[in-house]
Amino acid sequence: MHELSIAHGLVEAASEAAREAGAVRVNEVRVRIGALSGVVASALHFCYEIAAAGTPLEGSRLLITELPVVIYCPHCEAEVELPSIQLFCCPVCDTPTAAIRQGREMEIESLEIEVP
Repeated sequence: MHELSIAHGLVEAASEAAREAGAVRVNEVRVRIGALSGVVASALHFCYEIAAAGTPLEGSRLLITELPVVIYCPHCEAEVELPSIQLFCCPVCDTPTAAIRQGREMEIESLEIEVP
């Protein structure tokens, strides 16, 4: 379960950002996870609580935005969302492509903190 190591890294990064901002507590962490990131959102939620224990993030909410895969179609000259990650073909014209524009993300979007 690699989500535990991801959760630890997430807690470390958020703790550092909160410390730099002078926060006494973190109430909410928002992250963006792409469909191709290999991260299972439910497993990350579970692991987050374990990783956050004893840190300024303990008891905070983890809000995950799951991002679909978006590709660039050279034939349509447009970015389009894939209906499935199983087939990397434009859903409009059926042209195969490997030009991924979105879907690999695993990033902290924002923190809600308390400052003294």
